[in-house]
Amino acid sequence: MSMNDHLPFHDMTALITGASTGIGAATAIAFAQQGANIIIHYNANHAQAESVLQTAQQYGVKAELFQADLTAAEGSRKLARYASQKPVDILVNNAGSLLTRTRVLDFTEELWERMLMLNLTSAFFLSQAVLKGMVDRKRGFIVNISSVAARTGGGLGALAYSATKAAISTMTKGLAKEFAPHNIRVNAVSPGTIDTNYHRTFSSPEALDDVRAATPLARLGRPEEIADTVVFLCSDAASFVHGQVLEVNGGFLMA
Repeated sequence: MSMNDHLPFHDMTALITGASTGIGAATAIAFAQQGANIIIHYNANHAQAESVLQTAQQYGVKAELFQADLTAAEGSRKLARYASQKPVDILVNNAGSLLTRTRVLDFTEELWERMLMLNLTSAFFLSQAVLKGMVDRKRGFIVNISSVAARTGGGLGALAYSATKAAISTMTKGLAKEFAPHNIRVNAVSPGTIDTNYHRTFSSPEALDDVRAATPLARLGRPEEIADTVVFLCSDAASFVHGQVLEVNGGFLMA
């Protein structure tokens, strides 16, 4: 017996997109800690993806990297082809970005298409690619990462991002309805404002202070808190949880 035989995700394979930093990196490491073999998708940040891989391997699991630009159709197809050939038991559709904070009248068709491809279309076709194997094995877990912006419309300049995240939440429910009979559990996590490079890039310090003031817990979230929620949704403890969008935001938004 290996040291991981008793862990809940032993012998499973988890694919996490956008896993070089932030929520994706924390999620990859969290699954490795629970015995899953890890596929770490990244786009541009090879050094940090390599660091996540080395951390995951310390837990005695197999880990590998896969690069693809999910803002482009070819990059999305490349990852979907790769994933379809792997025994993916757990898919976390985490990759996503605002790309650039843009007012409505300044939006170009090209930017809209890139946003749609990265935040929604790539997640759909990647899900489709792994679902075939999950149906055959009669087991699987998909967790999509939505956003509190899906409920609020986001800040100024975030309309396209918010719209794609709302679509992710809706897609989660549709997938759950179709695949629950195959013993495949599909849910989503909707983070509030998490202390990551994303918000250091796209949000001002003043805006983050405003979020803290509006949050009952009076702080930003940590990537590990989202990762723990993702792991929970794939665990036996969540066996009757299907098609849910779980808000994780310190009380910032209460349904």
